[in-house]
Formats: sequence, structure tokens, C-alpha cells
Amino acid sequence: MNKHRPAHPPVIAPATLALLLGLLALVAASFYSLNIKWAELFTSSAVRSSMEFLQGFAPPEMATPFLMRVAEGTLETLSMSALGTGIAFVIGLALALPASGRFGAVARGIVRLILNVLRSIPELVWAVILLIAAGLGPFAGTLALAIHTSGVLGRLFADALENLPPACEDTLRLNGAGALSAFFYAALPQIAPQLMSYTLYRWENNIRAAAVLGIVGAGGLGQMLKYHLSLFQMQQAATVIIAMLLLIVLVDGASFWLRRRLTGK
Repeated sequence: MNKHRPAHPPVIAPATLALLLGLLALVAASFYSLNIKWAELFTSSAVRSSMEFLQGFAPPEMATPFLMRVAEGTLETLSMSALGTGIAFVIGLALALPASGRFGAVARGIVRLILNVLRSIPELVWAVILLIAAGLGPFAGTLALAIHTSGVLGRLFADALENLPPACEDTLRLNGAGALSAFFYAALPQIAPQLMSYTLYRWENNIRAAAVLGIVGAGGLGQMLKYHLSLFQMQQAATVIIAMLLLIVLVDGASFWLRRRLTGK
């Protein structure tokens, strides 16, 4: 009769434990240094002011001419996100090849550094920089989304290529195929669902980012929201916010469905 030994609880490595304790200490120090006055959030005056502010948003503006303008802003925001993501897909895939080590260690290090710079700077900062060169409007916002997303997708694509088993490509190369042909006929078909899943997920994020970029003058719903809030036109701002929420929900649902179809899960 075999006796099973009792299962032992997993042991946390000392380095992991030290990291967790350090993070807890950092969180505790943040609460202490910020001097957040939680009690003031629940005073009667704070609650009353918040309710008066929220009541100004009701009812949302539903006039037909204004709804048409909101629809145009929605399409502009959607176009910015889709075009920015499409440009980023092409640039990210092109940068992923050297970043995955296919052109040597030196090229890998240089391109990885470029990708780190591109994705480390937020879209909002890129938009502010590009507004100086491209001026106000959706063009600067689209470029900002494309540059930041290129860094993100390039890194994800490069990791996917590095983790890909080389057997299929090596077989084609041994049978006389060139490096480019082996990539398109062996590597790319294997990781295509993963690449599309990453791209669709970033498109979801870019919808939200495109709505925010308009606040700095990059067009779309965000620019409309900033305009009406600056004039204290709360009912019009409420309609724009509702349009943002509906757009995000629709795109999230469509992206989730497409990713499920592509990955077969």
C-alpha cells in the first residue's frame, strides 16, 4: 500500500519575498507622503457639490444637429484609432524582424532600444510634440497613436518570433528557400493568429487613447468634450461622454469576437 506524502505549501523564494515586502513598504510610504485627506471626500459640502455638478449633465443634449456633430466626431475617433493601429502593425512587424535577432545581436539591441523609446513615451506626450509640427487636428493624433503603438506591437511581435520553434523555417532553408521566403511561408503563418490578437487588443486601447488625445487638440470626441466642458455646457458634454462609452463598448465587443475567431478559443 502506497502512502502519499502530504503536499507541502509552495515556498516563496527570498528574493520574491523581499520584493513583495519592498512593494508594500513603498505603498505605505506613498499613503504617508501624499497626505490624502479621505474624510474630506465624505463631508456634507463635498457630497452636495458633487451632486450639483453631476446634475448639470442631465438631461444629455439630444438635438439632431448636435447628434450629427457627435456622430462625425465618433467616426473621426474611430478612424484615428484604426489608421494609427494599421500603420503601427506594418511598422511593428518590420521592426520585429531585427528585434527578434534575425539580423544579428547588434541589430537586435539597437532596434529593441528604439522600441523601448517609442513605447515608453505616452500617446499624449507624442501628440503634444506632433501638434507643433503637424498642427491641430486628427493627423497629429493618428501619428501619435501610430508611433506609440509601433513600439508596443514591435516588442510583442519580436517576442512571438523569438519564441517560435525554428524547425519549419530551418526545413525550408535546408531545401533551398531564402530567408524571406522561409519567413513568409513558415514563420508568419504560425504566429499570424497571435499577431492579429495583439493588434486587435491594441486597437481597443487606441480607441480610448484617441478619445483622450482630442483633449490636447488632436480631433475627435475628445476635442469636442474639451470644448463643451471649457464652456460649462454640461448637457452637450454628457452626450459626448455617452458616445465615447458606446464606441468603446462596441469596439471591445467586436475585437473580442474577432480574437476568438482568429485564435479558435
